[in-house]
Amino acid sequence: MMLFNTDKCHVLHLGRDNSRAKYCLLGKELSKVADERDLGAIVQDDLKVSKQCTKAVSTANRILGLIRHTIECKSNDIILQLYKSLVGPHLEYCVQCWNPYYGKDVELIN
Repeated sequence: MMLFNTDKCHVLHLGRDNSRAKYCLLGKELSKVADERDLGAIVQDDLKVSKQCTKAVSTANRILGLIRHTIECKSNDIILQLYKSLVGPHLEYCVQCWNPYYGKDVELIN
């Protein structure tokens, strides 16, 4: 038997013609959300990827700042290795799902 934590269960309604039905689990109504994170990718109810792009860029910038402040020797070889191992994966993870389509999202990443 599988137990569910109803506080961690949410309803994400997709589509314009969705009836927005109420769902209950174990006698408790599930809360409705506009976006939900699944396996590290943020899925929005309008299926846009803006929040995922913003999150990826924010994480990458935070790591770049950490590298800039903590690494003394900033030779091209060292910086390139650090970028490929620490920053790149955040910008490349699940990119097939959240492929930046809108111009504002592409500008964030570039």
